[in-house]
Amino acid sequence: MPRVLSESDVAEFRERLCDAAQRLFAEKGPEAVTMRQLASELGVSPMTPYRYFKDKDDILAAVRANGFDRFAQVMEKAYETPGDARAKGLAVREAYLAFAFENPQAYKLMFDLNQPNEADYPALVEAAQRARVTMSQYVRGLVEAGVMAGDPEQIGLMLWAATHGAVGLELVGKLPPGGAKPLIAAMSSAISRGLRPQA
Repeated sequence: MPRVLSESDVAEFRERLCDAAQRLFAEKGPEAVTMRQLASELGVSPMTPYRYFKDKDDILAAVRANGFDRFAQVMEKAYETPGDARAKGLAVREAYLAFAFENPQAYKLMFDLNQPNEADYPALVEAAQRARVTMSQYVRGLVEAGVMAGDPEQIGLMLWAATHGAVGLELVGKLPPGGAKPLIAAMSSAISRGLRPQA
């Protein structure tokens, strides 16, 4: 008879399983990873992961939700940087880049993977929405300060698309190491100039 697991036992095993899954998903692609491989990676029986997750999609959603939450958390912390709206925006951009390049496996799984049934995982939807809010929060401050004019949501999406594109190019070797940062600065500056309030 299996032993009764405490909440901390469950949380600890789920975290270990998600860490192993993140690495295997990033190395081989989610479609190439099986529940049996995940169990083997942790040295447990093939049925053990099913005590914690319904299936591989459930694990993938948990890995991605965790990534989005950590991503949002570092940007929220950056937004608390003392200073004006520009200083906060720069801090958020730096935090974005630091997260992406320090956690490339998580970043790729978060953004470059489509789960058709994403809506079936409320924690993932909530975490992804939290990350999206952080990408427009600092823009709202820039609009309120009169640095930019326009809809903060739309501007945030434009800046996010530019940032993600440059980060993605560097992660796959299409930009040299460190090449994303100056490109993002140039794109952000160009977008900002184009969105200055009309005199």
